[in-house]
Amino acid sequence: QVQLVESGGGLVQAGDSLRLSCAASGGSISSRPMAWFRQAPGKEREFVAAISWSGSTTRYSDSVKGRFTISKDNVKNLVVLQMNSLKPEDTAVYYCAAGPLMATSGTNRYDTWGQGTQVTVSS
Repeated sequence: QVQLVESGGGLVQAGDSLRLSCAASGGSISSRPMAWFRQAPGKEREFVAAISWSGSTTRYSDSVKGRFTISKDNVKNLVVLQMNSLKPEDTAVYYCAAGPLMATSGTNRYDTWGQGTQVTVSS
């Protein structure tokens, strides 16, 4: 069974950039759509970005569109979320999720999750 591990989080200032990585092991994600979600304290986990199995199609939440970019490397078994122009409201734990269908809402549409990585953006 595939396992997902996020990395790359940290403490940055508003306007800075971070690159989050999601490494898959124990199985291939080449045929699976992938997504990033985030959860701030006291809030529900919310959709951030998704990418089709081939990487040809991407979707973003309105709050991050134009600032974040999701990408997928099926050879390296890796998903990346490049975050630019970070804002304090981006502060959250970011989670990587896999398949079986590409969805832009609903955590129950994804059946495999990582443990999350903390992103903190100071003003």
